[in-house]
Parts: sequence; structure tokens; C-alpha cells
Amino acid sequence: MEKAVRKYWPIFVLPTLAAFVVGFIYPFIQGLYLSFCKFSTIKKVKFVGLKNYQYALTDESFFRAFLYTLAFTVVSVILINVIAFMIALALTSKIKGSNAFRTVFFMPNLIGGIVLGYIWKTLLDCFLTLISQPLLALDERWGFVGLVILMCWQQIGYMMIIYIAGLQSIDTAYLEAAMIDGATSLQTLFRVKIPNVMSSITICMFLTLTNGFKLFDQNLALTGGEPAHKSEMLALNIYSTFYARSGAQWKGYGQAKAVIFCILVIAISLIQLKITSSKEVQQ
Repeated sequence: MEKAVRKYWPIFVLPTLAAFVVGFIYPFIQGLYLSFCKFSTIKKVKFVGLKNYQYALTDESFFRAFLYTLAFTVVSVILINVIAFMIALALTSKIKGSNAFRTVFFMPNLIGGIVLGYIWKTLLDCFLTLISQPLLALDERWGFVGLVILMCWQQIGYMMIIYIAGLQSIDTAYLEAAMIDGATSLQTLFRVKIPNVMSSITICMFLTLTNGFKLFDQNLALTGGEPAHKSEMLALNIYSTFYARSGAQWKGYGQAKAVIFCILVIAISLIQLKITSSKEVQQ
């Protein structure tokens, strides 16, 4: 078997590697180069050095979008993981109909983000009209609340599945030992269950963190960045810079913002992975 794998591995590896290079590596390198250029198309390029980055780093709208995205990500990461973990605890406690509940909670994750955005925009605007509050596109605070609700509704079910898998993988000997020692439910939760599902917490934190920073389609559908770009997140700000304005310089500005955005998400994700993985219990 091992000889066959060594003999035929190029047949399986090379197509995937070629697709990865063509679909990711080459566009990434090209995009990195274009971030130092002024261009209207990839064939009409003029190198301008760090000018695009100077604009991006001094653009108030980009900085405002970063703060808005950061606040949204912190709130959504905490809510999604806490609620998903609580639901996972409930559904692993042998309650009736747990399989049906798992299906119901997971279903929103199967719906496209742009569709969810328009659905929730209609629902929340109707609700705000009933309570005599400004619509989502007229008040960035309600836009923020709407984005958090939408993100939670879509992501909680997926994270719940990961937490359920982690809880079910805990060695029953640990739980029995805690019971024999007279540990309370809270003590068992914080001393046994949570330390043993830290690998699941690491995965869920990574997914919710990156999803929060990269959020685009829901932001576009739910608020469109209104009013006056105050509910605009980083991805939408980059999109607006690149596509919504005419002029070759804006393409370069948008590309520089995209590179900064990429580096930012990678750095924050690596820090999060380092912190949470260091707390994982070695089985």
C-alpha cells in the first residue's frame, strides 16, 4: 500500500497543487504587485511605490471601518461561542428531541449570506417601524445590532456542532471521577469539560474571528454601509473603494487596502491561535 502511494502520489497531488497555484498563489502575488501601482486594468499599470499605502493608512473611512469591524467581531465572537457552547451542553445532556434541535439550529448556516441579509433587513425594518425607531439604513447603531443578530443566527448552529463533537469526545472517566469527588455541575464544567474541549474552542474562535473580519455580503445586503458609510465594515470599504469610484488611482488604493486587510486578519488569527492552543489539554 505504501509503495503504491509513493508511486502514484503525483497523480493526486499535482492537479490540486496546480489549481492552488493558479487559483490562489498567482493572483495573490499579482494583487500584491498591483497594490504598488496605479492601474485601470491589469495591462495598464503604472508603478507608484508606497503612494497607495500612504493613502490607505491615512484614509479616515478605512480607519472608521476598522474600528466598526473590530467592535462587531469582538461582540459576535463572544455571543456566538457562548450561546453555541450553552446549546451544545443542553443537547448533550440527553434531552428529548436533541437531534431535531441540532437540525433546526444548523439550518441557517445552509442559506447564503446575501439572502440572509435581505431577509433580515425586511424583518428588522418591519420591527423598527412598529416600535417607531429609525430603519437600519438610517441609524448605524441599529445596523450594528442587526449585523450581530444576523451573524449569530447564521453561525451559532455550525459552532454548536463542533462543540457537541468536542463534548462527546471527553473521556467519561474524567466525568465519573469528578462525580465521585463530589464536584458540582459548575465545577465539572470549568474544571473538566471546558479544559477538555479547548481544541474545539480554538477552532470555533478561529472561524468566528475570521468570519467576523471578512464579513461582506451580509453587510452589503443588510445596511450597505449606510448611513454615510458609518455601518461600513472593512471588506465593504475595500469593495467601495475599488469598484464604486471611477479613476485609475482608486484601483490601486483599493488593492493596497486589501493587502493591509489580509495582513491584519492573518496576524490577529495567528495571535488567537497561539493563545487558545496553548491552553489545550494534551490527551
